Amino acid sequence: MPPSHEFSVGIDFGTSNTVVAIAGPDGQVEALTFEHGGESLKVYVTALCFWDERHGNGLRTQVEGGPWAIEQFLEGLHAHRFIQSFKTFAASPSFKETRIFRERYAFEDLLSAFLRTLARHGGSRLDWGARNVIIGRPVQFAGYNPDDALAMQRYRAAFGRLGAEQARYVYEPVGAAFFYARQLDHDATVLVADFGGGTSDFSVMRFSRAGGVLRAEPLGHAGIGLAGDAFDYRIVDHVVSPRLGKGGHYRSMGKTLSIPNHYYANFARWNQLAMMKGSGDLKELRELARTALDPEPLEKFIDIIEYDLGFALYRAVSSAKMALSSREETQFRFQGEGIDIQARITRAEFESWIEEDVARIAATVDEALARADVRPEQIERVFLTGGTSFVPAIRRLFVERFGDSRLTSADQFESIAYGLALIGQSEDPGRWSVAS
Repeated sequence: MPPSHEFSVGIDFGTSNTVVAIAGPDGQVEALTFEHGGESLKVYVTALCFWDERHGNGLRTQVEGGPWAIEQFLEGLHAHRFIQSFKTFAASPSFKETRIFRERYAFEDLLSAFLRTLARHGGSRLDWGARNVIIGRPVQFAGYNPDDALAMQRYRAAFGRLGAEQARYVYEPVGAAFFYARQLDHDATVLVADFGGGTSDFSVMRFSRAGGVLRAEPLGHAGIGLAGDAFDYRIVDHVVSPRLGKGGHYRSMGKTLSIPNHYYANFARWNQLAMMKGSGDLKELRELARTALDPEPLEKFIDIIEYDLGFALYRAVSSAKMALSSREETQFRFQGEGIDIQARITRAEFESWIEEDVARIAATVDEALARADVRPEQIERVFLTGGTSFVPAIRRLFVERFGDSRLTSADQFESIAYGLALIGQSEDPGRWSVAS
C-alpha cells in the first residue's frame, strides 16, 4: 500500500448514516467497511449508546456507535442512553448540553465520541491526518433559525480532537456531483439534489472536459433544514401521538386544560425524543398523567420514553414510509411493553401530510436555479441521491420540472462520501471548500 499521505479521505457525516470513503491518486475510490455480525458494512449508523459498567468499587461510562450502539441498546443488559439523529443539534444555539449519567455532553462531545467509535472499528486505513480530509456539510443546517457559524465551530472542534484540524469542508451535494461527473463524457449543466435525514441540499454544477481533465464550476447552491426526518414527523404526529394523549385534557386548580403540545412536538423528532429521558419532560408527563381526564394514553407515552422504545418506533415509521414509496397503502404497527398501535396509512393521506414540506423543498430547488441563473430547460441532468428521493411526491416534483428522462440516481448512501474523497484528489481541493 502506498504511503497514507497519497490518499484522501471523504467523510459524509449524516443525520441517519455516516459513510467514509478513501481515494487514491489513481482515481480509485472505495468505502471504508466495518465488520459486524459476519457482514461487511459500508454504512455506519449515526447513533450512540452510553451505558454504565462497574469497575472496582465504582461505575464507568462506556460508549459505542454505529451498529454496535444498536446491538448494545437491544441487548439491554445495563442502564443506558441511546441517542440518534444528533446531527440535527449542530446549528442549534439552544442545545447547550445533555447529561448522560454523571457527565455533561455538548454537541462536539457527542460528535467526537461518535467519531472515536467509528475510528476504532474502521481500522488503520482511516488516517485523520491524511493530506486531504474532506468533510461534507449541508448547504443549510437543520433546525429553526440554524446558526451556520456555530455548527462549523462545533464540527471543527470535534474533528480536530481526532487529528483532522486541517480538514476541508465541502457542501454535500458538491460531493455527490463529483461522484456523478465521472459518468459524463461531454460538457453538461447538472442539478444535484441530496436528500438526507435532516436537510435537503441542491447544487447546480457546470462540468466540462479539457485535455482529458474534468473541470467543474459551481453555479449556485440552496438548502433547507427539512428532509426525511420531517416526513417521519408527519407520520408520528398523525398516527402515533393522537393515541398517546395528544389533544387530551387534564385538570388543574379547578380548570380543564389541554395537554401542552410541545411534548408531542419533541416526541415526533428523533433527535429530541432521544433527549426526553434526560430532560425534565418525563417528570412533567408523570405529573400530567396523575391529573389527566384519561391517563392511560399518557401512561403509554411515558412508557415509550421510560423503556427507550424510540428506536423501535423509528423502525416502524421508517418501514411504513418506505412501503408507501412502492405501494398505495400500508399497515403501520408499533409494539412494545404492552403498547400496540396499528393503523392503515394510504399514500394519499401521507402525501397530504407532507404537502407543505414538499412545497418548501420545491421552492428551495427554484432558489438554487435562480442563484445559478439557470432555467429548468438548461439543466441537462438531475442527479438524485438520498433515501427521500424515492418518495413519490418528491420524484414527481422533479419530473414535473425537468422531465423523467433527465433524472438519474445512484447509491443512496455512498455517493457523497465517494465524491468528497475524489475532491481530495483533484488539482485544487481548496477551491471547493466552504469559507467559514
